[in-house]
Amino acid sequence: MKGLAIRNQRAFASGALFLAIAIFFFVVALQYPAGTAAKMGPGYFPRMLAIVLAAIGLVVMLGAIKPGASREALRQWDLKGLAWITGSVVLFGALLFPLGLVGALFALIMVSSKASPEFTWTGALTNAAVLIALCLAVFVYGLGLPLPVWPSLLN
Repeated sequence: MKGLAIRNQRAFASGALFLAIAIFFFVVALQYPAGTAAKMGPGYFPRMLAIVLAAIGLVVMLGAIKPGASREALRQWDLKGLAWITGSVVLFGALLFPLGLVGALFALIMVSSKASPEFTWTGALTNAAVLIALCLAVFVYGLGLPLPVWPSLLN
């Protein structure tokens, strides 16, 4: 009998990461009451989301070991790209209240765009315009979240 072999290492690692994150958030959500589907408690949604994320991770991991899976090895991490992405998220958090959602999103998108080797100013500016309009429509006007839209100097 032939042992199980991980044919697609990239997919297996991605699935394992999904599973690890799901387990972490499920355990954290255990400290909150779940309630029921009819009367949800604060722990209900995080637990359900963790279960769905774990299922996705398991499906991806199983797909990576099946005989027909393509063979892909893990590649070296792009630490420069990871730093650009992480830095842009930290910058967004720092700029949200002084610059408002529009300014903070603009900074996030422009900085995170530098992570891609295909970066162009035209693409980043177009992406920023579309994503800012979408976020305003969904979060501020659609859901009514009390986020500052413009810089605090303009309010």
